[in-house]
Amino acid sequence: MIDLLSESSLLLLFVVLAVGAPLGKIKIAGINLGIASVLFTGLAFGALSPDIKLPAIIYEIGLVLFIYCIGISSGEQFFGNLKKKGWKENMLAFGAIGFAFALVLSLASFSSLKYSHLAGIFAGSLTNTPALAASLEFIKGITPVALIESALAEPVVAYSVAYPMGVIGMILAIVLFQKIFKTSLKTTAEVAQADKITNATVVITNEKIIGHAIREIKSKYKLDVVFGRIKHDGSSSLALETITLAPGDLMTIVGKPAEIEKATTLLGKKSEIHLDVDHQQLDMRRVFVSNHNIIGQSLKDLNLPHTMGIIITRIRRGDSDILPNANTTLQFGDRVRILTGRNELAAASKFFGDSYSAQSEIDILTLSLGMAAGFLLGMIPIPFPGGISLKLGVAGGPLIVALLLGAINRVGKLVFVMPYSANHTIRQLGLVLFLAGIGTRSGYAFRETLTNSDDGLTLFIAGAFVTLAVAFFFLFIGHQFLKIPFPRLAGMLSGVQTQPAVLAFVNEQAKSEQPNIGYSSVFPIATLAKIIFAQVLLTILS
Repeated sequence: MIDLLSESSLLLLFVVLAVGAPLGKIKIAGINLGIASVLFTGLAFGALSPDIKLPAIIYEIGLVLFIYCIGISSGEQFFGNLKKKGWKENMLAFGAIGFAFALVLSLASFSSLKYSHLAGIFAGSLTNTPALAASLEFIKGITPVALIESALAEPVVAYSVAYPMGVIGMILAIVLFQKIFKTSLKTTAEVAQADKITNATVVITNEKIIGHAIREIKSKYKLDVVFGRIKHDGSSSLALETITLAPGDLMTIVGKPAEIEKATTLLGKKSEIHLDVDHQQLDMRRVFVSNHNIIGQSLKDLNLPHTMGIIITRIRRGDSDILPNANTTLQFGDRVRILTGRNELAAASKFFGDSYSAQSEIDILTLSLGMAAGFLLGMIPIPFPGGISLKLGVAGGPLIVALLLGAINRVGKLVFVMPYSANHTIRQLGLVLFLAGIGTRSGYAFRETLTNSDDGLTLFIAGAFVTLAVAFFFLFIGHQFLKIPFPRLAGMLSGVQTQPAVLAFVNEQAKSEQPNIGYSSVFPIATLAKIIFAQVLLTILS
């Protein structure tokens, strides 16, 4: 069996996936690893023989597919978040990696480990291959030719020993932190209800807003709601922002409960009449967005209420409802709830495309262009003071390009965003390829170092210490001081660790998009920081 698995990479890949996937569903103390179990299955198979390992191209392709899809789907939120509070999150991420750098630097004073081993511990405890690659390039440049082979093996061995605990330790820290601080990855019923988009009908009674246009009222009082329809003198019409309000008007409001309450108090009081059930003049329908011409365009630019007689009251993206505003852009696979005249529903559906089959289609041209641009960016050396240069590599380059393309959505007729379902499928495929590949390639070195090397246990303990210390430092500051919601914070920790396996575990528990948003919000700065700190570490220690 060992010979068979050694000879056939494809057989090895699918055996690891077939064994790992069901193992991830087994719950121990109420916790299951989910798809992250593929990594540990790969480690177990790889430990059987040095010949049982998948080609590097397998995990590299998987990593790039996963990272690119995360970036494309999160680019808009990432840059939007930077304008708000994202800088705090990125400073926390940078501080956590700086903390790891300080810990590894201090190990040089308390242990006999070589500087090459310490560089491997830094990269492995933070599970960052680009940092390891940067360390190897640095060591190659300062080592005599005759000693290069053995010198380059040392950080790789330390990396291999620290890497598995870099994954397990982060997952363990997240589990323990929830128990210690009585928090949870799962969204509570109260929070879920507070975030749920609902609607109400209000009757206009407040004299202060009577005679004022809807646009003026929304702007002055900063109402984060959507006004759907308005009924005046027995006639219903779209609540266009140019309409002025009159006493006794009925108007529908869509938004989160707290915002609806705020708007209702301002406008008047809730009505016992529910306009949303009146379909005589206006009607509603959910339609799929599949028209290439409107993908990536903001609602402000489309100006649908005046050009098409349509108001979008909410958008369903994946499993989440989004309250639209003027800056919201439409993406492939969005299910929009539209309000328009009964006789205009067919034309409105045609305008949006409303094709279900298009939700699984992928534009190979834009996917290939985006990933090629990412590879090229990752290959460019970036100079730093002191003669140091670094490369973003196969992870950093594609991620930064994907974030940019995800933010701008399209360039001319080229649409770079993907349908949600297609993105999710490719992301999952990339993730399992990465986990299986890195697991099988690390398994035997992990076993040999622990069992046969004098420094094996020291390397393992040092790596585990750095991983756990960084995890608790990050979670404590983010939860206790910055008050970041725990599902998002755990996703951010996965991004600080630049570790898809940890993100897979968090997603399995949280079952929301918050971890993915947190992951993508700090991943770029984390990747760059690790590459820089790894080379600074070697500069100091060598």
